[in-house]
Amino acid sequence: MLQYVPRSAARPGKARASLSSTGRKLWPYLWPTGRRDLIARVLATFALLLIAKLVTIAVPYSYKWATDALVGHGHAHRHAVIGLVVGPLLLTLLYGLLRIAMAAFTQARDAVFAAVAMHAVRRLANDVFVHLHLLSLRFHLERKIGGLTRVLERGRNAIETFVRTTVLVAVPTAVEFVLILAVFFFQFDWRYTLAVAVMIIAYGAFTLVATNWRIGIRRSMNESDTDANTKALDSLLNYETVKYFCAEGREATRYDTSMARYEQTSIRSYTSLTFLNLGQAVIFTLGLTMVMAMSITGIRAGRNSVGDFVLINAMMIQLYQPLNFLGMVYRDIRQAKIDLEMMFDILAVHPEIADRPGARPLVVAGGYLHFENVHFRYDLDREILKGVSFDVPPGRTVAIVGASGAGKSTVSRLIFRFYEPWSGRISIDGQDIGDVTQRSLRAAIGMVPQDTVLFNDTLAYNIRYGRAEASDAEVREAARLAQIDRFIESATGGYQAQVGERGLKLSGGEKQRIAIARTILKAPPILVLDEATSALDTLTEQEIQAALDRVSRGRTTLVIAHRLSTVVNADEILVLDHGEIVERGSHAALLAQHGLYAGMWNRQNEVRRAEEILRRAAPTAAHVELDGEANGREEQTYPEENEDIALG
Repeated sequence: MLQYVPRSAARPGKARASLSSTGRKLWPYLWPTGRRDLIARVLATFALLLIAKLVTIAVPYSYKWATDALVGHGHAHRHAVIGLVVGPLLLTLLYGLLRIAMAAFTQARDAVFAAVAMHAVRRLANDVFVHLHLLSLRFHLERKIGGLTRVLERGRNAIETFVRTTVLVAVPTAVEFVLILAVFFFQFDWRYTLAVAVMIIAYGAFTLVATNWRIGIRRSMNESDTDANTKALDSLLNYETVKYFCAEGREATRYDTSMARYEQTSIRSYTSLTFLNLGQAVIFTLGLTMVMAMSITGIRAGRNSVGDFVLINAMMIQLYQPLNFLGMVYRDIRQAKIDLEMMFDILAVHPEIADRPGARPLVVAGGYLHFENVHFRYDLDREILKGVSFDVPPGRTVAIVGASGAGKSTVSRLIFRFYEPWSGRISIDGQDIGDVTQRSLRAAIGMVPQDTVLFNDTLAYNIRYGRAEASDAEVREAARLAQIDRFIESATGGYQAQVGERGLKLSGGEKQRIAIARTILKAPPILVLDEATSALDTLTEQEIQAALDRVSRGRTTLVIAHRLSTVVNADEILVLDHGEIVERGSHAALLAQHGLYAGMWNRQNEVRRAEEILRRAAPTAAHVELDGEANGREEQTYPEENEDIALG
């Protein structure tokens, strides 16, 4: 007997990853093994980076040489010959050309690396998207979709920020620091180098401390932003419910409460940024003033020229840009790391349901479905199924009925392996479904659920979802068999009509027919009907039930139902109560037992008779003309369509 203990789908521990660990996780995306073109781009990027920085260091020198040539003091110093021979005008032109070359090499570097950065964004975002589909139903039920979409959105931006900031800003900045310190050491002396190094260290330390303080504020800002976005998305998805209960004010208050928290944290973020910028400016200005004062002393002592004074000033002003980038780099990388943590947290979640080693594709001969002493619970506190055993022979229809909460829908989730049984065995044609691949298992089973949620696309797309490679003719035939073809052809746009968010432009009956059509297109040997008509009115239920009967003919069919009128023709009916099968047999046999099933049947019959009396007593709106004349038209094929929101 199989014994299964579910693995936790919870997020891993909240220990914060270091920058180095985040970089190590991203490195495989930056160095795409097997893509020689992208690897060549990485190498070319670093070559252009080095050339650009060497040219950058040469720019202040051309400025110095031109200055010395102009003031006529260059002859006393080792670089005087350059100014005397070349001349101030040509040196000025050289200065301009070097600045153009610096910009050209920098932009070429960025352009060459763009393909690498965006490829990394695409690969990592796709990996997370694919992984989300691998995670269990439990994971998705425990998380809000709005929060997950924000994690994906911010994560995509964070990948690009982290990659581009690290390679195109952080590394060039470090190279420039080294080159500038070398210039001060060899062009002047160690005291200049020490002064500049102390300034850089003080600037960097202040930036790190202040930015770490700001990161906490930024994290609170993100949490408030996610909370507000989740509430907005949840409210808009439940637009009709909000209207039903006149809850616009309540929803606005909930959203505004979240936005108020976002407002406060945003104000703190901007205030802290002002403090950071002021501190950085003070530290840099002190360092600049010190080395320029040292240069003046050198000029008076005859050790330096006016050009050296200009060189120091140009070098320091040039140093300010990478120093300013230092703060930006650290802020952006830390912020990107926070957003990337969430994506890597998702990637670190192990799928609760995974193909076992050596899993083989399911081979369906007849489609014999077998439950053997299956126990299941969602958590330790409550057992849902208690030793359920039954068989659905090939081509036969077995129905499971029972009160809400009896465990009926849990059976369908176990068949699809959205969850694993805690103990017991489920097999198809003698093959344990835990030993076969999930893809082959789900490919063999068709589902018509209680609540059909459609993609915000065309009618044709939603039908073709049953089999992506189906032709237009096959899509139309599936629609005909599901009795939805006439409605589609009358809609504006026909099969290309948009169904709206979650299919809200369609009625419940139309959405069910779309679900039936795509199941027909899938043509599975095993069919599961999970409360497929429970949300429909009686007339619509009869039409949908007729379509379902055609679909299930010749297939192994498991019907999970609340309305007993939909299962009277089933070969066997199982009555589930508190996770146990308490009665089983045909409709007639169960009525003869005068047990739980018979009681349910009698109660539903009373409700059905009352509905029929009311329906006959009051003329429906479908039989009243707009001009007040008696309606002599033939009754429409789809009565519920009078209440549909028009497509198009």
